[in-house]
Amino acid sequence: MDSSSIQLDGSEIEKIEYQDNELKIYFSRAILIKTMTGSVEKTKWSQAGYLIFSGVEDFDGFTELPAVCKGGDVGENIYTYRDMIPVPLDSRGHAHCDLYFENSDVHLKAEGDSVKLEMLDVPKYIEHIRPK
Repeated sequence: MDSSSIQLDGSEIEKIEYQDNELKIYFSRAILIKTMTGSVEKTKWSQAGYLIFSGVEDFDGFTELPAVCKGGDVGENIYTYRDMIPVPLDSRGHAHCDLYFENSDVHLKAEGDSVKLEMLDVPKYIEHIRPK
């Protein structure tokens, strides 16, 4: 696979842990989109994983869980990723997120001094995505 990213729309967040200035957002079902060089088709997969922010000084909590993400921003330094998260992701410097969810007006917002993505288990194939 040449590139992979998490598609935020449809990804499921099951729990959030905040302790010692570290925020862990647990995706019980992150939607992965994989692309191979030379192919017009993409493939869709699901996999569990954590999006982890360190150096988070203030987090008010987020209680509407489990939740299905509809989109949002994840940023590191000068880059802001809209509605997706690149895989892999591991960056020091200013990091932030602003995620929004189905059937809710509440946003999950956080800022820290680093962000990383830790994927768990193995991805499970869902389908091929063919161009229209």
